[in-house]
Amino acid sequence: MPVIAAGLLIAWWRRWLPRRTMFVALALQIVLVGSSFAAMRTGEAEEERVEQVVASEASIEAHEEAAEVFLWASVAILALFAASAFVPQETAARTFAAGAVVGTLVVAGLGYRVGDAGGKLVYEQGAASAYALDTTQARDTRRHADDDDDDDDDDDDD
Repeated sequence: MPVIAAGLLIAWWRRWLPRRTMFVALALQIVLVGSSFAAMRTGEAEEERVEQVVASEASIEAHEEAAEVFLWASVAILALFAASAFVPQETAARTFAAGAVVGTLVVAGLGYRVGDAGGKLVYEQGAASAYALDTTQARDTRRHADDDDDDDDDDDDD
């Protein structure tokens, strides 16, 4: 978002593109907010399962809190992009757009923080092992089913 938003703002400022191009940044920010909301809901749904294998609840809380801050900061930047697209006065709209572009840098840093906390859960705390048993069971089930199919083929030859 920072690169795209900055590029759109520069193009608008230099009059290479019309003001309505800020709707592209607005649409992309809506996608970011929607996807981060969906990711947060998914994380909340899986929290109980991960708590069974992660010893430190503080690590889970750190990831969850970082995700909440990221979501709300993304919503704030969405509001700035909306203002830049809909405020009638050109100068005020550009000011909102410039604030939104700076805000995308902050949101990118917050996204890094969420990813870092999630990575620590997976790679240092072993959160992925909450799903490892299911994968192994599924693989064993498929292997046994393949063995049974091979046995059936042998019976047909008799």
